[in-house]
Amino acid sequence: MNYVIIGNSAAAIGAIEGIRAYDKDGSVTLISDEKYFTYSRPLISYWLKNSVTDENMKYRDPDFYEKNNVTTMLGETVTAISANEKTVTTASGKTIAFDKLLCATGSKPFVPKTEGYEKVKNVFTFMKFDDAKAIKEVLTADSKVLIVGAGLIGLKAAEAVHEYTENITVIDLADRILSSILDEDAAKIMQTHISDKGVTFKLGTSVKVFSENSAELQNGETVDFDILIMAVGVRPNTELVSAAGGKVNRGIITDKTQLVDGLKDIYAAGDCTESIDITTGDSKILALLPNAFLQGEVAGKNMAGNLCYYVNAIPMNAIGFFGLHIITAGSYTGDTYVVTDGENYKKLITKDDKLVGFILMGDVDRAGIYTSLIKEHIALSECNFDLLKDKPLMAAFSKIRRNKKLAESH
Repeated sequence: MNYVIIGNSAAAIGAIEGIRAYDKDGSVTLISDEKYFTYSRPLISYWLKNSVTDENMKYRDPDFYEKNNVTTMLGETVTAISANEKTVTTASGKTIAFDKLLCATGSKPFVPKTEGYEKVKNVFTFMKFDDAKAIKEVLTADSKVLIVGAGLIGLKAAEAVHEYTENITVIDLADRILSSILDEDAAKIMQTHISDKGVTFKLGTSVKVFSENSAELQNGETVDFDILIMAVGVRPNTELVSAAGGKVNRGIITDKTQLVDGLKDIYAAGDCTESIDITTGDSKILALLPNAFLQGEVAGKNMAGNLCYYVNAIPMNAIGFFGLHIITAGSYTGDTYVVTDGENYKKLITKDDKLVGFILMGDVDRAGIYTSLIKEHIALSECNFDLLKDKPLMAAFSKIRRNKKLAESH
């Protein structure tokens, strides 16, 4: 069997491990437009702030490719997939045949068209290792940094840049920071926490026009800068699959085996795909590293002939900014239970006798209990939810449920 994988991040690594769990001998070729050994993307901000080394960035042991008998083609860009001929073509003119193909092409930064943008000299995005390296080249203690986007990527960039300069301004069209994962109250707590570190926020506005070293905002203000970081959002890399005849909405559409809708022997996994969110039933992009890895692993196993399914996907984020940690999961539509104590914030969302979502900030210990409640569709009437609200402990579950979970852990 001849396996080809496009991509080299979590989904690709999951696929390699999935394949090798059932096929030790088939040929595996990995093609990536990045030149690096597989690395953990969320660590680029920690690398920029000098918290991790180049070696720490690696997502697997240095002998991973060799141990799994993987042929790597790093720094190669795939330009086309032929579903009929079962080949991929690269920008350098190489043609590689496959029996089974995985597209783990991830996503790319979205940069809105803005007047004067082309005049800006030091402009960067913040998704790849090369982005962090390029920013580090120009950062100094005197740098004035403007970050467009107060989401996960923009605020991790701000945290990293803060190691060099405190002259940081973050703008966002939304009326609050982290609007995709936090409600208004939680966002206020986090904004105050970050502002106390010296970061300036300008919310509810956007850039009207750029000049070389300043941005005129829609609200009439002007922000001077010498480094611009665009962190408005991302878009899935779906073009290869779409051109090959696969079904694409916002992301690539697959079945539960990760097989691309409309194509044979071509799979997709990771940030380029859509998943079914079990808390809402909606098909959506869940751009999360654990989600990508598990999708890739399922794809790899199916490529190797072992039928299995990817289910129980939920939106989930575990992240921290300037030492204040957040874990969020699921849907926020339903009845709410909220407790606030300083920088500690807890919001539990219930619907139809089930926990469907939560926001935890500050004290995030034992969040896994809440995640289990959501993923396992556990009826709240089966457990002591009043106890779980305040103390997420196994003691709140029935004896049968506790024994089952203990058995699973062993």
